Amino acid sequence: MVFEWEQENNTTVTRFIILGLCRNPLCQMLLFLMCFILYTFTLLGNSLILLITMTEPALHSAMYFFLGNLSFLEICYSSVTLPKMLAVFLTGDNTISFMGCAAQMYFFLLLGSAECYLLAAMAYDRYVAICYPLRYTQIMDRRSCIWLVVSSWLSGIPVAFTQTSLVFTSLFCGPNEVDHFFCDLAPVQGLICTDISQNEISNMVITIVFLATPFTLILVSYFHIISTILQMPSANSSHKAFSTCSSHLVAVTLFYGSGIVMYLHPRSSHALEHGKVVSLFYTVVTPCLNPIIYSLRNKEIKEALRRRMARKRTSQVA
Repeated sequence: MVFEWEQENNTTVTRFIILGLCRNPLCQMLLFLMCFILYTFTLLGNSLILLITMTEPALHSAMYFFLGNLSFLEICYSSVTLPKMLAVFLTGDNTISFMGCAAQMYFFLLLGSAECYLLAAMAYDRYVAICYPLRYTQIMDRRSCIWLVVSSWLSGIPVAFTQTSLVFTSLFCGPNEVDHFFCDLAPVQGLICTDISQNEISNMVITIVFLATPFTLILVSYFHIISTILQMPSANSSHKAFSTCSSHLVAVTLFYGSGIVMYLHPRSSHALEHGKVVSLFYTVVTPCLNPIIYSLRNKEIKEALRRRMARKRTSQVA
């Protein structure tokens, strides 16, 4: 309700115009087809992994509990921006309400921060599995896993609430054109009429505390993982240990790599266009790639898929 009060009293802007990625009709049609296909695959692929990790007894372990939560988070994460973007391409209505823009930014920041910490929790799981294999089930019991997942989700609340509140309780007096395909923090913040130095300080503090911290935890975990692998007596043991965390390492590289490129590039018109492309990658492509990464590089998931398909064929024959 605080946003409604601010909207009525502190600003003349009641809606925003999403400029999107391009204005050429052919370009929009191609982008619609591409994003629709990728979004469909994201929903189907991540839903399948979520279903398998929940229903297959062989996959009821800490690693697959985290993977199931990551798949659910990816579904939510892509659904924050893609449905609206597809609707803009399909209908041509590129407006979004003041509250709709605030909600989109809030959930985008919440889920992005939650994924940072969930990836850190998954790195810690691999660290315990490789460095303390005999105590793995004791350390990573169900209670610990639930606590780590809940903490990951809750970590996004202060980030999203603080940033969204600072932006949408500020004065917007026009223009109201968001030079992006969704209500991302930087382009909307650039429309504020008053001094945004407090917002920029908050951005820097939150980036260090809530984004750099999980990334540092991931680096520390993998430092110990690699050190342990290098000390293993046989090459076969080393390969097996590294293969258990290779998929997670690829996912971390994709997510943090695109994020670093996006938020550390210089502020210029060319960089803004570049930022749109990078944003498209981590909001559309990365959630679509994660099911492929984890299913193609994981024997247990592939075997679980085969068992499920075999049971389905058997039931159809019967």
